[in-house]
Amino acid sequence: MAKSLYETLGVSENASADEIKKSYRKLARKYHPDVNKEESAVDKFKEINAAYEVLSDKKKKDEYDMYGDQMFGGQNFHDFAQNKGGNVDLDELLKNIFGGGGGSGGFGGGGFGGGSMDLDQKTTITIPFAVSVLGGKHHVSVNSGSFDIKIPAGIKNGETLRVRGKGHAGMGQNGDLLIKVEVSVSPTFTREGNDLFTTMDVPLKEALFGGKVRVNTSIHEEITIKVPQGTKNGQKFRVKGKGVVDRKTALKGNLYLTANIILPDVDSLDDEFKQILEEKLPSGEVTSEE
Repeated sequence: MAKSLYETLGVSENASADEIKKSYRKLARKYHPDVNKEESAVDKFKEINAAYEVLSDKKKKDEYDMYGDQMFGGQNFHDFAQNKGGNVDLDELLKNIFGGGGGSGGFGGGGFGGGSMDLDQKTTITIPFAVSVLGGKHHVSVNSGSFDIKIPAGIKNGETLRVRGKGHAGMGQNGDLLIKVEVSVSPTFTREGNDLFTTMDVPLKEALFGGKVRVNTSIHEEITIKVPQGTKNGQKFRVKGKGVVDRKTALKGNLYLTANIILPDVDSLDDEFKQILEEKLPSGEVTSEE
């Protein structure tokens, strides 16, 4: 009975758990995409990980030892993986094959066994921070096809979107594609719940005497903030409704701006004005206790 998972990891069918682990680690280092830049290394790395997923689990290994490559329709594992296409999550697919195992009907007949096959497929995308706030479109390539999906405004890092009918095909039907959304870190904003936090530059003149400051948030349109006389560095301002929309309630959070007082370049000031400043500006007195 052919058992090509062992061939994938380069070990014999009688290999111990330690031998299997040692060989897996060696091959994983060799074919890891960060190390091996050959195009074929990606698929090889996936196959190695999927094979180890089975052979490192006693229950799955026992089932595989009983049925061998009949579980892959009689194909060896490499051909089975290649026929499924490069975008398939082999680890997830093998979990579907072995999941729950041992039920009535087993894996006889060279198919996927008596249990139902889960046709849903998982993938992960990374979207810009601004798209997570405002929503937009994102292009997805999977199963040798590509299409645009709608990203809803307010989506959070780690949420999952379901796209109907874009998963694995089998038994005359298509599963769904489950897309885990990761949000890129913003160099400007931080998000807490539905509130956004960032800084705004306030010229010294406006900080001292009050005035209006224009703020380009890079996400929303330019807004104007009225700052009071005597604004301090680090002082916070709240702009209601300029945060992130809540997907359940449709209410928007707030935008919080922290004042960053911008001092003028002293060397660019008029000499007479500099002299007046030096003479008139109060200075702190340093005292020491003996």
